[in-house]
Amino acid sequence: MSSKSPIPPASPRPSEFVRIEAAALNELALRLDTTMLAPFSRATEHLLQATTAQNRIIITGIGKSGIIARKIAATLRSTGTPAHFLHAAEAIHGDLGMLAPKGIVIALSYSGETEELLRLIPTLKRLEATLIAICGCNTSTLAQASSIFLDASVSAEACTLNLAPTASTTVMLALGDALALEVSRLRGWKPEDFADLHPGGRIGRRLARVRELMHTGDALPQVAPATPMPQVIYEMSRKKLGMTTVLKEGHLAGMISDGDLRRLLERDGSHALEHTAAEIMNFHPQTIEGNALASSALALMEDKKITSLIVVAPGGHVEGVVHLHDLWTLQLS
Repeated sequence: MSSKSPIPPASPRPSEFVRIEAAALNELALRLDTTMLAPFSRATEHLLQATTAQNRIIITGIGKSGIIARKIAATLRSTGTPAHFLHAAEAIHGDLGMLAPKGIVIALSYSGETEELLRLIPTLKRLEATLIAICGCNTSTLAQASSIFLDASVSAEACTLNLAPTASTTVMLALGDALALEVSRLRGWKPEDFADLHPGGRIGRRLARVRELMHTGDALPQVAPATPMPQVIYEMSRKKLGMTTVLKEGHLAGMISDGDLRRLLERDGSHALEHTAAEIMNFHPQTIEGNALASSALALMEDKKITSLIVVAPGGHVEGVVHLHDLWTLQLS
């Protein structure tokens, strides 16, 4: 009688791994609404004060937690909170010198017993640093030594052996994101501020400013109010933006578009060229400030069904013109 190989247990569906991590995130959200609300608020206030006082903010960890710590530091920086990643193993061999007195250290360790982190505690106390511990056990050495403990505990890892850091690192990452975003919210962080730190890539294109794209100097179509229509048409044709500004001592008096010319020809026929710019111009054209986001300019043009905006400084001085085609090339939508 031949022996049969034992039938292995059914493998969990891949979606179950994700559901386990989603459940861990839901548990974190519930804690943030209840037991963790107070310590989380204290942590964000410390980070906010450190930014204002220009105190050093260090995020540290090792292994998988170290990878998450590096990402949290990057998220803090990208949302306006200067932060630096410190590898825990390198810290005990000299790199701890990057921490200034009275700085803030956010230490990640699920067990709260990571040897490299625990060896930092005496130095942190000597430097009077504020230690924020993100770990899974409030009775751990790291949690007990911290000024603020943030609970990153999970009911189970997504790993079928319940060993590999999976759900726990996901929770740490989400908690770090929440810290960074709450601090940026408290600081009144605006899209314009975000744009200053992200000049490259798709984000940079979406957050480009109008003054970076506008036509200025010799490329700016401009005529005076008394300019005869033949010269107005010549200026519009030469600058190729389908419009011209009408300026009086550098300030906006009005605008003439291709549409204005068509309507003039339909109305006056052969007498159209007898007019001056002031006689046919739009006295109240759409304008925008140079510091506005390109995406805002695009939304305004689409809403008003126009192809150009005149860029005007707060004092009324015309700085340039931004055209719809300039914005389409950025792939803003």
